[in-house]
Amino acid sequence: MAVNAVNLRDFTHDKRQTVDDKPFGGGPGMLMKPEPLFEAVEFLRTKESKVILTGPRGERFSQRIAAELAQESHLIIICGHYEGVDERVREHLADREISIGDYVLTSGNLPAMVMCDAVIRLLPGALGCGDSDADESFSTESGFLEYPQYTRPAEFRGWRVPEVLLSGNHEKVEEWRREQALLETAGKRPDLLEKKS
Repeated sequence: MAVNAVNLRDFTHDKRQTVDDKPFGGGPGMLMKPEPLFEAVEFLRTKESKVILTGPRGERFSQRIAAELAQESHLIIICGHYEGVDERVREHLADREISIGDYVLTSGNLPAMVMCDAVIRLLPGALGCGDSDADESFSTESGFLEYPQYTRPAEFRGWRVPEVLLSGNHEKVEEWRREQALLETAGKRPDLLEKKS
């Protein structure tokens, strides 16, 4: 596994190494030009490559999408900048467009890093403990948020760890965790419960 950054200016052919230009029809800002993006992707692409474009018009990134991308052997992520990319990149170069949320950033660099982190941690050997991602928010079959967790000391500033976690009764602990996950989800992300019904 390796993550490599590619400088689009290496795929330009003018003296100024231009990667952006004004949009046809006028309007504010600049757009990423198609030529350097196509040339860069064509240079990097293999038969196994999946090309992802970051952008606010894409499908919303989720744990499910991270798991799908973790199954791919080679990802190329195009980071949009300025006002975005020439539409021909979206239509003819990208296999998928992904947004990390309903807001706009100055570039696609942060979304690319978020996606890389979420995908890499799902790869075998990436986490120190093989089961680290098993009961996390969005990772379980339930789709609920993760239950609260505690560590030593059992009492800190008068706040005690729930007794069930100290009981040694694994069945009761699992029951408590399921209940807490449901309560967390109902209180903070009821939309996840609506998807279940």
